[in-house]
Amino acid sequence: MRVDRVRKLLEANHACIRIVTHEEPEAMHVVTAAATDLGLEPWVWSAVDGLRHARLADAPAIEGTENPGAALYYIRKNITTPCCCVLLDMAQHLDDPRTLRAWRDLIEHFRAGGINSQLKGRAFVVMIDHTDKAPSLIDALSVRHMVSLPDDEEIHSILKRTLRGLNARTPIEIDLKRSELDAIVRNLRGLSRRQAEQIVAEMVTHDRKLTAADIDILIKSKRTLLQSAGTLEFVDSPRTMDEIGGLTRLKSWLKERERSFEPEAQEFGLTPPRGVLLLGVQGAGKSLSAKAIATAWKRPLMKLDPGTLYDRYVGESERRLREALRQAEAMAPVILWIDEIEKGFASAASQSTDGGLSQRMFGALLNWMQEHTAPVFLVATANNIEALPPELLRKGRFDEIFFVDLPSREARRMIFEIHLKKRKKMSDAIDLDALADASEGFSGAEIEQAVLAALHRCFSEKTPVSTECLVDAVKGSPPLSVTMAERIERLRRWADGRCVPAE
Repeated sequence: MRVDRVRKLLEANHACIRIVTHEEPEAMHVVTAAATDLGLEPWVWSAVDGLRHARLADAPAIEGTENPGAALYYIRKNITTPCCCVLLDMAQHLDDPRTLRAWRDLIEHFRAGGINSQLKGRAFVVMIDHTDKAPSLIDALSVRHMVSLPDDEEIHSILKRTLRGLNARTPIEIDLKRSELDAIVRNLRGLSRRQAEQIVAEMVTHDRKLTAADIDILIKSKRTLLQSAGTLEFVDSPRTMDEIGGLTRLKSWLKERERSFEPEAQEFGLTPPRGVLLLGVQGAGKSLSAKAIATAWKRPLMKLDPGTLYDRYVGESERRLREALRQAEAMAPVILWIDEIEKGFASAASQSTDGGLSQRMFGALLNWMQEHTAPVFLVATANNIEALPPELLRKGRFDEIFFVDLPSREARRMIFEIHLKKRKKMSDAIDLDALADASEGFSGAEIEQAVLAALHRCFSEKTPVSTECLVDAVKGSPPLSVTMAERIERLRRWADGRCVPAE
């Protein structure tokens, strides 16, 4: 959170600056520092304490200013020196017409420089809110300052400051190589300042030591924090490409581009790939394809569930999307996976019934896809092509659009082998060719379920796993390609000539 950024907004004479963040103390510190640099008297208001001087810790609050409307009226009528008035959680009070009127009068008073008033010099309002919920007029009369997540330099400072504070209470033993320290900083990316401090404390609390072994604690705690936030989720990917059957053309495409993010590639004239769209038959391996990209490029895989973004409050859904994308950028290089993207933005492709929310969300996503510079590779998967907004399929949105069809015979053979080896049931007695022939029309997910069904039967009957048992399991459950043959055929016809086969 940089003081100079807020100072530049104040120097640009924006009468009202709006900051939406959960890190209120940090934001308050930055605004106060910026105001002091410019010779502005800092004032702060909250519904609990009322209006008081921010730099004087023991300064009493102005009596009667706990009411938001009264506080805004008092500022306009009584503060005549150059000032910066910080309003905490004011936005939620602006639903009241009288409070909104008092806010508008104050903003206009400051914007006009206090014409026909006692105001001598510049004056500003800074709103620090924890939510975007506010009348639309607020955005029209204010400028938003996006609080960035800490970069590596600031994370390093947070780490040192937190350890120094903990060590002052009880000595801490630190045994780290430079590469291990860099790994800790790298894994703290994408967290807020408070979350980073919390995790650093967790790493050393149990044994008062900080070693390379604590990186596992860091990763586990980070996953817990991100999943509780409900927007981005860590997804484990296979350790090697040997655990992924088929997808030969996609694997080749990834192999060609795995070094595209290196400086040498930019010097050669290449730009890093930005993303792929994976269309295809349900259960055929689109999710596995997303994991294959993370495995091939050895990058963390983060999943964004569009359903968690939507909120009943105006503006909150868009804020959640922006926050999730900013978090992905802060953790870069990373693979960002949006599963079933058509469900999250379905209304954007038709007449909206949600007041235009889906269109705004979709527009924000498209703008980010076009403008972001951080090494975030987007993988979007979709089942229903007809529900996709046409703008998403336009050339240039994605580097490539792959069609993930049902696995070929050779791919089915590999999938059987992978799942049997994974469960330590592969043997020379298993005829993989017979299994590949018997499972024609099966998806990778259906093959896995057939293997599990066979294992359940053999375990119940106390018999060894055999080819016959596996073939019986395959024949006992008709695949999706039979029950939904017409839909799959229509999907294939659409993809022909429009998409690159992943297999």
